[in-house]
Amino acid sequence: MGKASIDHAATARFEADRARLASLAYRLLGSASDAEDAVQDAFVRWQAADRALIEVPEAWLTRVVANLCVDRLRSARARRERAAGDWLPEPVLDGDPMLGPAETAEQRESVSLAMLMLMEQLGPVERAVYVLREAFGHTHREIAEILDISEAASQQYTHRARRRLAGAPRGGRADRASARRIVEAFIEAASSGRTERLVSLLTEDATGMGDGAGLAARPLRFATPERIAAAFRAGYRPTEAKRRLAGGTPAIHADLVNGAPALVAVLDGRVLGVVVLDLGDGGIAAVHGIASRERLGRLDAAWSRREPDTPVVAKW
Repeated sequence: MGKASIDHAATARFEADRARLASLAYRLLGSASDAEDAVQDAFVRWQAADRALIEVPEAWLTRVVANLCVDRLRSARARRERAAGDWLPEPVLDGDPMLGPAETAEQRESVSLAMLMLMEQLGPVERAVYVLREAFGHTHREIAEILDISEAASQQYTHRARRRLAGAPRGGRADRASARRIVEAFIEAASSGRTERLVSLLTEDATGMGDGAGLAARPLRFATPERIAAAFRAGYRPTEAKRRLAGGTPAIHADLVNGAPALVAVLDGRVLGVVVLDLGDGGIAAVHGIASRERLGRLDAAWSRREPDTPVVAKW
């Protein structure tokens, strides 16, 4: 009786912290499914631990999840998957608790697809230090204890990470109304047949990337606004072949994905793909097209639980 009560209380204590731990793991791994696995591994360790010796459960759980994520980033499998720019983040729909805290600009930026891509440049410990400091506000002393490094090392990692991530898009915060306006402008420009209209919506240093719906050997990269415009103008143009591939005529909705305006293509209630428009100063700074089923599972499930707005395009 007593043991069952203790186990129940321990489970409840962990569940109270699960969303925060998942949002930490997502920022460190860029994958919602991997983040869920890391949090579940932490739960197994929490159950097996001598909890009488744990003075501050929140700190203990943060330490375990952060180090599990660092180990995953260091693994041979992760290095292979993320090598040569072949990796893309897993998009998350607005309102998902995995996005975590969003009160500050740093917290919001840390889950943008553009920032998650840039953080791939950081080493595992450097990335963990940056996320713990910028997104979760831990002191260097706390970070040193979490990652078993010195306070001086934590400060150095933070300084170096900030320098390397200085080029990340830092646009204003988007709400649903502004997201719809931006998506409508993007669709109108893409459907005009004139690349210069799309170029005018992009910043001068805008970049683009697409996963080719899982059909390409590796992600497609577009290094200039002109290349982005040409690719997405061609990609947006509907054809019978594309409709056959999609299985019908999808609708295009406007929403927020990872805090940014996004085009969401939906057919019979299922998300076929998203185009995320990360904002920078003066326009769209990064465009990410994701349609691979392995990256859309969580977003698709979240979409099925909400009542969508009127589509921007009812039949593509």
